[in-house]
Amino acid sequence: MRSLKMNKGYLCLVLHGHLPFVRHPEHEDFLEEDWLYEGITETYIPLISIFEKLVQDNIDFRLTMTLSPTLISMLSDPLLEERYIKHINRLIELSHREMERTAWQPHFQRLATMYLNQFCSVRDTFERYNRNLVNAFKKFQDLGKLEIITCGATHGYFPLMDVHRESVRAQVKVAVSHYESVFGRKPRGIWLPECGYQPGHDEILKEAGLRYFFTDSHGVLHGTPRPKYGVFAPIYCKGTGVACFARDLESSKQVWSSIEGYPGDHNYREFYRDIGFDLEYDYIRPYIHPDGVRINTGIKYYRITGEGNQKEPYVPEWAREKAAEHAGNFMFNRQRQVEFLYDFMHKKPIIVSPYDAELFGHWWYEGPQWLDFLIRKIACDQDEIRLITAYEYLEENPRNQVITPSLSSWGWKGYSEMWLQGSNDWIYRHLHAASQRMTELAKGFTNTDGLLRRALNQALRELLLAQSSDWAFIMGTGTHTSYALRRTKEHLLRFNRLYEDIKSNSLEEEWLSDIEYKDNIFPAIDYRVHQ
Repeated sequence: MRSLKMNKGYLCLVLHGHLPFVRHPEHEDFLEEDWLYEGITETYIPLISIFEKLVQDNIDFRLTMTLSPTLISMLSDPLLEERYIKHINRLIELSHREMERTAWQPHFQRLATMYLNQFCSVRDTFERYNRNLVNAFKKFQDLGKLEIITCGATHGYFPLMDVHRESVRAQVKVAVSHYESVFGRKPRGIWLPECGYQPGHDEILKEAGLRYFFTDSHGVLHGTPRPKYGVFAPIYCKGTGVACFARDLESSKQVWSSIEGYPGDHNYREFYRDIGFDLEYDYIRPYIHPDGVRINTGIKYYRITGEGNQKEPYVPEWAREKAAEHAGNFMFNRQRQVEFLYDFMHKKPIIVSPYDAELFGHWWYEGPQWLDFLIRKIACDQDEIRLITAYEYLEENPRNQVITPSLSSWGWKGYSEMWLQGSNDWIYRHLHAASQRMTELAKGFTNTDGLLRRALNQALRELLLAQSSDWAFIMGTGTHTSYALRRTKEHLLRFNRLYEDIKSNSLEEEWLSDIEYKDNIFPAIDYRVHQ
């Protein structure tokens, strides 16, 4: 391993791991639960496998990773763990059948074998961690390799909740409490859902004991006063001292853009060609949704090839070579970037590169390989840059400029528009009314127990679940819209019934028990945080 004494700057890689809370015990097989199963198979376990190999090979690394409270809750839910085993067993059975079907197509049979080995390895890893992958990520945090940060309790979009700041505070407090119950210590940092920052929200973060958060580039660049070092050094929020790290656009775009970035290379696997849609219906039917709806299986035999419909077979060796090449290119670009900035700033810059974790493996199949190559190359092939977590940077560089960041988000246009447009703007008057009612309940019932306390806690769960930014985002994109509408309305209706029943002293325990079972997130929640 090369010496790190001469490094001229830092690279802070951030993976934002989040999925909305989807759990439907009332149905034996629910389509949207596949989001979690795909994440486990294609992203979370591949990342865990890479971390394991790096530790085994004595390769030092530092990564920052969000595990949102909803994702943690699903990864540690016994019902979903049991359902995932059924899911992966079905994929293993399908890959066995694929090996038989492709017996006279050697190239495709080799790919079928690749998938069979992958799915078996995934199942082995899942079982090795007693079916709870949170234990795996905790292990790497305890080893000092991974800094796990929290998020809003249900990924509520904070700037559009500011009408009732009690809800923002509840999202943060519930998240911090949940994190502490899982990891045995309080989180140091938070990923603001959708990078949505509203001036003044750092006060809430400070109250909760959080040291830092992330924004998109313009959140800091448009701050007051202007940041001396742009996005290449964190700033402290005026009045609170909470640190804010901003995204570097150049390094981010190289990875996440399917057009200009690495994932669009023609040698990489084509996401949109899956045997769940390609093969004859009668053959594939046992492995798609029981209602007969075709779905992605995760078995994909083609590479991107080009823009047309004609696709060539996937060649894993070519893709692996490209992943190594692109990792080297990314490192080279960061080296040159750091050298330029170091000479210009006269201090070591930090390049913050945040991505959705699901990009690695799910959307970009070779993403975990790329990350593995990059970490190894940084550790062994150069001296200019050093991997670091946000918290480590603050420990080593405690003096930073004080400014007030500006209102901002990531996503389309960068100022909340993705979550506030014609398709979804109607939800906020209902969410605001529910927030006001929740504050009324929290202040009106300060000391309770028994059935009433259960109802008050459930009311807060339903409000938090209704506030998830995922539903507004899905409505905005036009995919799975009916499900997002259903979830928003369902949680609001449950909340309003609880409110009316509490106020009229007419609670029905059987109905309450039913929704407690369905929406069982945050078992230790305390409704009094919403005041």
